[in-house]
Amino acid sequence: MDWQVILTLFGSFGILLFIGLPVSFAIGLSSLLTIAMALPLDTAITVVAQRMAVGMDNFALLAIPFFILAGNIMNQGGIAARLINLAKVLGGRLPGSLAHVNIMANMLFGAISGSAVASAAAVGGTMAPMQKKRGI
Repeated sequence: MDWQVILTLFGSFGILLFIGLPVSFAIGLSSLLTIAMALPLDTAITVVAQRMAVGMDNFALLAIPFFILAGNIMNQGGIAARLINLAKVLGGRLPGSLAHVNIMANMLFGAISGSAVASAAAVGGTMAPMQKKRGI
């Protein structure tokens, strides 16, 4: 019985990938098929419902949008512009200075906010137009 379950899991995953389904959907559908084959129907429904509820109860999923919000608020407050000016003073003389300034400003902003996502949201919103204007 175990080899049939393993064959169903990997076989259905391979077939779903071969027909062009995205990897995330292929993993989910092959897992559902394997659970439905290996367990009785009522137990399979209970297990799937519990796993879905546990997967949705994740604080990291809430943290990312709030870090982006914090980065946008700090950008509107002017912190990002001040950090970019500091980074220009520190590394503005180097060749390719705008890229160096971007990295230094993200590093400083990430150290202040504690989040790379907030840093990318705040400094990226300020630096992207500057880099497009210079052709970088």
